[in-house]
Amino acid sequence: MKIARTLLVLPGLAALAWGLVLFAQFAFPLGPQGFVALGWLAGGTLVHDAVVAPLAGVAGFALSRILPRPWRAPVLAGAVLSAVLGLIAFPLLWRAHGAPPLPGLHDGDTLGGLLISLGVVWLGVVLAGLVRTLRRRP
Repeated sequence: MKIARTLLVLPGLAALAWGLVLFAQFAFPLGPQGFVALGWLAGGTLVHDAVVAPLAGVAGFALSRILPRPWRAPVLAGAVLSAVLGLIAFPLLWRAHGAPPLPGLHDGDTLGGLLISLGVVWLGVVLAGLVRTLRRRP
């Protein structure tokens, strides 16, 4: 078992070291882009750990206590999917060109696509909740 763990850990450590080398090449000597990158790395972690994770935990706990049993899993899955879709769309909603340009990415309606995707997700949540409720009845 120790050999398997070692064989799994070594590539991970090598990838971590390579990532540090690439980041050092990008960020040093410290210039404007290095400070911005360090700010995102430190700030993103702090905001996640101090704000996002506790709010998600409290919301998930509250939803699991409030919702009827057949609706818990679909609503929690819908909330997670909504958060992921929001995170994906955030850079393009925040700034018009907040991500590197990809063919077809910037010529679409980001807000419209997000709203349609959220509508499909929550339609699926409602359908799943109704199916689970109807199956549960004797």
